[in-house]
Amino acid sequence: MKKTSFRISFFFIIFLVLPVFFCGAADDFVFMASTIGPIDSGIIGTLEDHFEKDTGIRVRHVGAGTGATLDIAKKGNIDLVLVHARSLEEKFVAEGYGTERIDLMYNDFVIVGPQSDPAGIKGMKNAGEALRKISQKKAPFLTRGDKSGTHVAELVIWEKAGIKPADSWYIVYEKGTEGNMPTLREADKRGIYTLMDRATYLSLQKEIKLVILVEKDEALINYITLIPINPKKFPQVNAKTAMTYVKWLTDPGKGQLIIRDFGKDTYGSPLFFPNSKEWHTRNAVQK
Repeated sequence: MKKTSFRISFFFIIFLVLPVFFCGAADDFVFMASTIGPIDSGIIGTLEDHFEKDTGIRVRHVGAGTGATLDIAKKGNIDLVLVHARSLEEKFVAEGYGTERIDLMYNDFVIVGPQSDPAGIKGMKNAGEALRKISQKKAPFLTRGDKSGTHVAELVIWEKAGIKPADSWYIVYEKGTEGNMPTLREADKRGIYTLMDRATYLSLQKEIKLVILVEKDEALINYITLIPINPKKFPQVNAKTAMTYVKWLTDPGKGQLIIRDFGKDTYGSPLFFPNSKEWHTRNAVQK
């Protein structure tokens, strides 16, 4: 059995077992589905551990790309999702599955490739123009191709550049559903271009040869959002405790501080940046 099939089967097992296993303990448990990148970086586990120490409430998660995460949540066995693809998020809320989009944090995407840079994109300030140049040169580019947040962000940039990537140079990674880390490792193995979140790149930087070639374009900002599942649609969800976790995560003196400092000791700079409404309000008052 392929690993991707195992992951999908594993999700369904969890959905069947966890609601029963934690029946009667709803007030001290939150079940979250999260996009894979923040899980792989370690920030999801760190936030869960600190929250449990503060409140005694347990949070457990499953991971998948944003598209798959939202599909999982539509079954009603999840209390909260953490995702990063605005168009998919807005549709999810509009269809009544989620109550609202709540800003949590952000990092950014970068375009990475071999040091030889055959497409000549190094130092370009416009991500769309860089992708256009890659397509013109038909330089091999690896995409997750799985409707994950990373894939959706990549497609948006291609679209804004007026390009529909195709042909043999545009390579869909057959294991893209496994996440950004496997995708980046595969691009490195092949020595080709890809679009990747900076946190994943920094996590693997010492293991790979690919380098950052294009960065710091506004189009590359990666906003990460919380969406509570709608209790009116799914009365069984633990909405009250999920909102306790949301309030803790968005609190400028709690979750947002952890986000601000996460990764500094290891990488010399944070992997994510606080972005809650409460964080910005407090900082505006202090100024």
